[in-house]
Amino acid sequence: MYLYHFGLAELPFTLTPNTSFYLPMAMHDEALAVLSTALQTGEGFIKVIGEVGTGKTLLCRKLLNEIPDHFVTAYIPNPYLNPDELRRAVAVELGIKQAQRMSTQLLTQRIQTRLLELHSQGHSVVLILDEAQALPEDSLEALRLFTNLETETRKLLQVVLFAQPELDQRLTKTEFRQLRQRITFSYKLRAMNSNEVHQYIHHRLQVAGYKGAELFPVKICKRIARVSQGVPRVVNILCHKMLMVAYGQGHYKMTNNILQMAVKDTESIEQGSTRTMIVFAALVILSGLFFSYVTLVNKV
Repeated sequence: MYLYHFGLAELPFTLTPNTSFYLPMAMHDEALAVLSTALQTGEGFIKVIGEVGTGKTLLCRKLLNEIPDHFVTAYIPNPYLNPDELRRAVAVELGIKQAQRMSTQLLTQRIQTRLLELHSQGHSVVLILDEAQALPEDSLEALRLFTNLETETRKLLQVVLFAQPELDQRLTKTEFRQLRQRITFSYKLRAMNSNEVHQYIHHRLQVAGYKGAELFPVKICKRIARVSQGVPRVVNILCHKMLMVAYGQGHYKMTNNILQMAVKDTESIEQGSTRTMIVFAALVILSGLFFSYVTLVNKV
């Protein structure tokens, strides 16, 4: 829509976690350092907590892409599974054939055999769960039992949990005290400050191929940081809409008025108004067509 207008090769502010847009900021680098240290030491449970939209899934994919070769990973993006479904999902990730047809007892034996086999080959196995706050309570206990599988010197399976703060609230319950004691490394992601928001916006524009004059002035970035509370996902939504408005109005620099339009529309989206977003997009497109028409008439 606005790619040609701003000289962009791709959309810079999509909501899909794309590691090519990764910006090494302090909190994400610290989280990766904690994960790396914990995995190298062979600890059982590692936990990364972050509010909605703070970049947990992007960090998870970054870990999956950069984990050393001697690690074998089992990745479960949607862990809303009962214990039996969880075991079978782990078995499938470990390459165990016909896992869906086995009895629970046989499946558990096959998982242990596979873990021992990988260990004998010099591999470490890591189970990574995104959105771990969605795990049912009995599945959390099944997860703890997984980490009982060990040799005399090392756990056969390490578990990395990426989750919203609700997981911490659940783990305060008495019945989860054993699991809580096994979490030896933990990190809590924070939101971006105003300087980081400025760096974040300009970094994504550069990765998307932008080479022109400054699109988002420092003052505008500070206001974006304030209204978004530094949450990357909200920053992406606002910046995407601002580019749409600027394109529709024929502008090449973001203003406070453009930001206010994006903020007003984003508030309605948070209330679940899909219709408003459709109207907003239609108005932007119509404005763009009108701007193109006026430009053509003036040339004539």
